[in-house]
Amino acid sequence: MAIEIKAPQFPESVADGTVATWHKQPGDAVKRDELIVDIETDKVVMEVLAEADGVLSEIVKNEGDTVLSGELLGKLDAGATASAPAAPAAAPAQANAPAAGPATGGEDAILAPAARKLAEENGIDPNSVKGTGKDGRVTKEDLVAAIEAKKSAPASSKPAASTAAAPVTTGGDRTEKRVPMTRLRAKVAERLVEAQSNMAMLTTFNEVDMTEVMALRSKYKDLFEKTHNGVRLGFMSFFVKASVEALKRFPAVNASIDGTDIVYHGYQDIGVAVSSDRGLVVPVLRNAELMNLAEVESGIATFGKKARDGKLSIDEMTGGTFTITNGGTFGSMMSTPIVNPPQAAILGMHNILQRPMAINGQVVIRPMMYLALSYDHRLIDGKEAVSFLVTIKNLLEDPARLLLDI
Repeated sequence: MAIEIKAPQFPESVADGTVATWHKQPGDAVKRDELIVDIETDKVVMEVLAEADGVLSEIVKNEGDTVLSGELLGKLDAGATASAPAAPAAAPAQANAPAAGPATGGEDAILAPAARKLAEENGIDPNSVKGTGKDGRVTKEDLVAAIEAKKSAPASSKPAASTAAAPVTTGGDRTEKRVPMTRLRAKVAERLVEAQSNMAMLTTFNEVDMTEVMALRSKYKDLFEKTHNGVRLGFMSFFVKASVEALKRFPAVNASIDGTDIVYHGYQDIGVAVSSDRGLVVPVLRNAELMNLAEVESGIATFGKKARDGKLSIDEMTGGTFTITNGGTFGSMMSTPIVNPPQAAILGMHNILQRPMAINGQVVIRPMMYLALSYDHRLIDGKEAVSFLVTIKNLLEDPARLLLDI
């Protein structure tokens, strides 16, 4: 029985997707709930799983093709075995193959979609490549080997061809590689340009003495981890809780602009910027005002793992009323973060450095961090922005204020 493999239903905020990777090729056996193909959107990578055991009989949309919600991707023969569909695909290749010599690829069914795309991008004739896959199929790895051989061939033949000419001096390896921008990175770029074009964006700075927070963390981190089943106490949870308290005191920083209206949010959904191989993603801690430090740290750790594995869902990255980004993990000392629209502000954390500070008339060494708050001046006045950042500074320099609500 033939089963249609269709693209998942995209949310309203996602118009279409791109076929990223086919994990199975025509003729391959497939088990129920096994991953068949990845669909990349401008927010997440969505996985399409097999509905039943069988054999992948046809691929309709190749890697790189754009697809809509519910569009046909391929077909699966439920209950079939891998050997049954493979024989017809091999017959045409055998009929056209030379009487002797290795099996090679071509513009037919034995050329895998990923290999075909790679061949077109690099100008490789598939008929000249020996296929090592099943039934002589030319795989992506075969094409990669052929491309490397093509690059090295001119370099090895050039000296022999130019013996009569003057020696040619090269300036070293000047290899270039062109790859298409991922949909996620393209979307991030679009939103960053949109934010700078449509907002009156300013950044205000301050610095925070991390002595008390570091002492508190050092004193209780082992007990905290033991009490909360392995959840580690980091600095981000302190910044999230301080931001929540500051957002309550300055509602405009937690608001957004919708047309000619200002929308004030009665909750604090904190987005935490996370770096991944695919680009920057911002999962959201919903109702952060109801979370304790352990719940915040657990949520951030889960988001980080999902981001690395490409498992974040669209719901987890939708919304948010305020964002925190930590460039300090990469060694950044100072930056001007860009607001994530339609939010009105973003807090930038940075590296903690031991610096000399004048305290009570004496110079002492303290662990200091620069803070940056970028905000939309259409909605937030300078006084509010500065006062908001000072509030975060005061709460972190004296964490007891978070408990006493002062």
